[in-house]
Amino acid sequence: MSTLHKIALTFIKSIGPVTAKNLLAYCGSAEQIFSANKKQLLQIPGIGEKTIEAIRGTDALIRARQELDFIEKHGIEVLFFSDERYPKRLKNCIDSPILLYAKGTVDFNQQRIISVVGTRNATVYGKNLCKELCEVLAPYHVLIVSGLAYGIDVTTHKECLANHIPTVGVLGHGLDRMYPKIHKTVAQKMVLNGGLLTEFPILTNPDRPNFPQRNRIIAGIADVTVVVEASIKGGALITAEIANSYNKDVYAFPGRTNDVFQKDVIS
Repeated sequence: MSTLHKIALTFIKSIGPVTAKNLLAYCGSAEQIFSANKKQLLQIPGIGEKTIEAIRGTDALIRARQELDFIEKHGIEVLFFSDERYPKRLKNCIDSPILLYAKGTVDFNQQRIISVVGTRNATVYGKNLCKELCEVLAPYHVLIVSGLAYGIDVTTHKECLANHIPTVGVLGHGLDRMYPKIHKTVAQKMVLNGGLLTEFPILTNPDRPNFPQRNRIIAGIADVTVVVEASIKGGALITAEIANSYNKDVYAFPGRTNDVFQKDVIS
């Protein structure tokens, strides 16, 4: 399939991952989706007039060309859900992204993958747990995934680098920027032993709704999710709940009885 058409499929308004996969199942390829006539598209369940208008327009292909130019210039890999390199664990999740952008050297299908999530307001206790976890896991040839956010996420990535564990940061924005900016140096090191992964194209800002959305990738890409310090309403618990809905194993380190995280649970 044409990389341009694969990317363009993600820019069609009103089409999400489930509908996109349905279109591919009926049409056979991304190119054939764009070349199908109105009568053919109307025969596909869930496809209406507005969606057909978006498919047959030029906006998606124009935007895809801009994206393709960027990724070719910056050595970014496109992982389509039918590709061998696409994360197979994530592929089994019904709402998995149809396309991912990756930078780095990591194998997203290696034997053992663990996601680590937690609060942005990590305590010394939580950071030490991350350190101990990475030290224990280092001999087992694991890949550790997190979200490159403040707190537990970036601590986990740093401890992975210190212990020569490949680590992947799943981003809530495009690969043309880094949020938070202070983590740019860590991200550059991760690309050399691990990588960066996102479903968001360039020009995507790190807006609040993007982070719960990216959490399903963190949950789906791994065999198990480990929670280290998390508020009852925080993003880490969202990730844990998503992982549980995917029938993944979820583990959590016990908190201290006087921690705010424990108080949230008790209340």
